[in-house]
Amino acid sequence: MLVETLKSLFNRDLNKLKVEIESYQNENQLWAIDKNISNSGGNLCLHLIGNINTYIGAEIGKTGYVRNRPLEFSLKDISKSELICKIDETILVVNNTLDLLTEEDLNTIYPQIVFEKEMTTGFFFVHLSTHLAYHLGQINYHRRLLDL
Repeated sequence: MLVETLKSLFNRDLNKLKVEIESYQNENQLWAIDKNISNSGGNLCLHLIGNINTYIGAEIGKTGYVRNRPLEFSLKDISKSELICKIDETILVVNNTLDLLTEEDLNTIYPQIVFEKEMTTGFFFVHLSTHLAYHLGQINYHRRLLDL
């Protein structure tokens, strides 16, 4: 049950992320920051891609993905089409990995200590889904504020 719920939430929100990135009218505004807005929509997108590919893809799906977190916040001027391609690849990683998991797998301890204490894989995946939704909202707000 939780596996299917997670698949549904990740697919919904990663597809919504594609819509948000596609909705920027001025591609340069994807990378804009202003006043107290320190992360651009493009950098938040890269951060989400890196986060999901690390904790779901590399750790559980054994994809071999290697994260460079500082680049998620420093890279600029990646095209919308390249970001969309990276999101599509991330959707495949999530679906392929979750298709391998059972409900019992979600009750096991996640293999890394991420928040200074052990947690189940299911708990951490729920966290990753809410993390995605949180930054998705920031990207939506960024776009509506700065993509004029």
